Amino acid sequence: MLKARRALVSVFDKTGLEELGRGLARLGIEILSTGGTLRFLQDKGIPVTQVSEVTGFPEMLDGRVKTLHPKVHGGILANRAVPEHLDALSEHGIERIDLVVVNLYPFQETVDRGASFEDTVEMIDVGGPTMVRAAAKNFAGVAVVVDPGDYPRVLAALEEGEGTVPEALRRELALAAFRHTAEYDAAIAAWLAGQAAFPERKTLALRREMELRYGENPHQGGALYSVAGGPGIFGGFRQLQGKELSWNNLLDADAARRMAGLFDEPAVVIVKHNNPCGIGRGSDLVEAYRRALATDPVSAFGSVIAVNGPVDGALAEVMADLFIEVLLAPSCSEDTLARFGKKANLRLLVCPTYRPSRDEVELRAVDGGFLAQPPDAFPDDPAGWTCPTRRAPRPEERRALEFAWTVVRNVKSNAIVITNADQTVGIGAGQMSRVDSCRLAVEKAQLPVAGTVAASDAFFPFRDGLDVLASAGVTAVVQPGGSKRDDEVVAAADEAGMAMLMTGVRHFRH
Repeated sequence: MLKARRALVSVFDKTGLEELGRGLARLGIEILSTGGTLRFLQDKGIPVTQVSEVTGFPEMLDGRVKTLHPKVHGGILANRAVPEHLDALSEHGIERIDLVVVNLYPFQETVDRGASFEDTVEMIDVGGPTMVRAAAKNFAGVAVVVDPGDYPRVLAALEEGEGTVPEALRRELALAAFRHTAEYDAAIAAWLAGQAAFPERKTLALRREMELRYGENPHQGGALYSVAGGPGIFGGFRQLQGKELSWNNLLDADAARRMAGLFDEPAVVIVKHNNPCGIGRGSDLVEAYRRALATDPVSAFGSVIAVNGPVDGALAEVMADLFIEVLLAPSCSEDTLARFGKKANLRLLVCPTYRPSRDEVELRAVDGGFLAQPPDAFPDDPAGWTCPTRRAPRPEERRALEFAWTVVRNVKSNAIVITNADQTVGIGAGQMSRVDSCRLAVEKAQLPVAGTVAASDAFFPFRDGLDVLASAGVTAVVQPGGSKRDDEVVAAADEAGMAMLMTGVRHFRH
């Protein structure tokens, strides 16, 4: 590689720019620049040449055209090992550009802050990606830098290499550059596609966040990827303590966080194997935790727990006797950290409370492709529910039924959930027949079933499931309805003196 003589620097993110500019000037490398980067360097007293002086053509179209010129791209793309390329540069008065330092307009950030369509379009960078791709293609003779975090080592390489960057680093920087532009284009494509619910093509750009010790089982490899440009895993989590996260920890943590985010009042969700084994709500998180734990204290051992409010010392104290794999919370007090510090194996994660987005799309892999759907995380309107039974739910039953209906949508189907007004009592999940789920919910109950209510994620195909619940003392049921035997099921409820609500909405979770 020839000694670097010129660098083109045009960045939106000015992090580390002053240090980079002074380092390049110290090495005798001429800096070409545009717009805000040019003004920044000039203000710092760093020698810099405006690109328009090189091209002989002014910036135009409100800055849309600045670097799209042969005197820029010829200087970047010329193959230094081909004499004819160098002769062409000389013939047309084009000088080499040996270092390209570019980062792009903040497109995803603009989308995330809800900018208008027109403003978002203006954040689609054209010149930047063109220069980055050109430099990355010609990495044999050009170094390209898209991450301010790489500035120090590039400067160090130039100093140690007497103005050259070693090939291994140039290749690494080119790979980072192509990943950067691929993620950028994917974000633009996703935004444009987002104007339709299910576009014909959907582009994904994923960034590996961590390699896992193994996957679902020890003989399987595993890794965690985030959507490039997105808010991050669990809205951007920080692990404050504990061992590294496993595949199963992450799946259960996602399930618990999604459930906890469905409640406005203080709520605690205890999850085991992607199903809740206890959910409670209360006046504070301590009360909610005690209610959640009482549902199934045996299954709660080695569980993943999510809460929807700040964790304080009082909550940490009542959790002290339970072995917990992962705890997710929006924040933790210093007192909490001191108390949990004694539980070395507890993985403590701080992350925002889950809030579903109407633009969100869930993907699930199948052989050769993906299934796509919006999340089933938006509340149904209880005002639209109907009561087909002779007896309507009493106010306290109605409150419990709404709680049960919130819970059942997050239990693997066929799902039956028995609750009182503020805590789960029995959960029947993942059975092949609904009557078996009813039996399991009753059998799992550690608290009295008499006087409770139940929710079913789909209709009762026969009256047998309802009969099981009635015999156990359940007094009211909420279910979608829609079975051809609804009349028989309603009659069974009337015989038992039960109240029933039909929602008209099914909540399968496979």
